[in-house]
Amino acid sequence: MSGGFWKRVMGGGGEEVSGDAKRAVPAGLQRYEIGEELGRGAMAIVYRAADKQTGEVVAIKRLALQREFASEDLAEVRQRFMREARAAGHLQHPDILRVIDAGEAEQDAWIAMELVQGQDLSHFTRSGQLLPLRETLELGIRLARALAYAHSQGVVHRDIKPANVMLERTSAAVKIMDFGIARIADGSRTRTGLVLGTPSFMSPEQLAGLKVDGRSDLYSLGALLYQLLTGQLPHQSESMAKLMYRIANEPAPDIRHYRKELPESLALVLALALEKRPELRYASGEQLAQDLEAILPQLPAEAEGVLPIAPLAGLSQPQSVDPFAQTQRLDAAEAGQNPRTLP
Repeated sequence: MSGGFWKRVMGGGGEEVSGDAKRAVPAGLQRYEIGEELGRGAMAIVYRAADKQTGEVVAIKRLALQREFASEDLAEVRQRFMREARAAGHLQHPDILRVIDAGEAEQDAWIAMELVQGQDLSHFTRSGQLLPLRETLELGIRLARALAYAHSQGVVHRDIKPANVMLERTSAAVKIMDFGIARIADGSRTRTGLVLGTPSFMSPEQLAGLKVDGRSDLYSLGALLYQLLTGQLPHQSESMAKLMYRIANEPAPDIRHYRKELPESLALVLALALEKRPELRYASGEQLAQDLEAILPQLPAEAEGVLPIAPLAGLSQPQSVDPFAQTQRLDAAEAGQNPRTLP
């Protein structure tokens, strides 16, 4: 689909678009009144929308597949997208963003999701902004169990990272986002072509372009918790080649290197989550959740309260920023709110 429709649909004023624009709306999207743009990335744009039948306010993400894939691959990519979106739509878990609808629009695709409030976890990954220890572990427990549920349904996320988890602290709402573009672990397909994901959070087997299962998501969750706890990534480098080598071969520094007050048991749990070989890693999210729960009684008394967090506005960037903590796309040769997280 050309970009014209998405430029015509609506600004922030909430007024309906012109008759010409209405005729451009794909059939599946005619049930929605498209509102203002919420965010965009290299491959997607997210809009606020309202379901005309139910009145529910949702987020609609349009994926520009034709910009990312060769024309001869588009049909297969759209079929895979629809298959994965349908599987994601069957995930019913309080900590997983609900997928409501999905469809094709000429060469592109779209997905409708529940609209959630809050901030993604990337806001809490810097020194001075870290969440209280107990809150971080309780968050990890919930995420591990949400992933255990998704894996039991045959869905592997493949891009677990702070920007893909929304947190609303007042109501304690947590949502893992972007399951709608996850790849289904159906066992009958192998990965070829693009390696999609965020390198600093990807498991060694995913970086190598090998077949992955739920244990890869648990590695990524381990990397996410590591950053929430320390403000640092498990592996960092200014070179993609060095970063990939370290992820594949070097153990992550003990978290107590950054925070000496953290319990040894927590360091051991993260080391197990970040094991290089998946067969030595946690076999399920439930196992990881149980080990994190066992640490809670060991926390010092001062860790039990909710500590104040520095204001988000005006904070300086961390001294060491890994350029590969952002979503990248690598070809096989290199590999050997919704609105915040855009593919």
